[in-house]
Amino acid sequence: MLRSGLFILYVVIGLLVANDHNYFNNLNDLESIISAILAVFLWPLVVLGVNLRIGRITN
Repeated sequence: MLRSGLFILYVVIGLLVANDHNYFNNLNDLESIISAILAVFLWPLVVLGVNLRIGRITN
C-alpha cells in the first residue's frame, strides 16, 4: 500500500514538473510524446536542468 502511494506521488510530481517545463505543449508526434513520458518519469533530471526532448534540435 505504501509503495503504490509513493509511486502515485512520484508520478503526480512528475506530471507537475513536466507541465511546468512545457513538455505537454504540442503533443502531435511520437518524439514529443516520448519526451513527455520521459520527463514525467525522470523528473528529477528535469529539475536539475537536463533537456529530455527527443528529436531534431531547432534554433
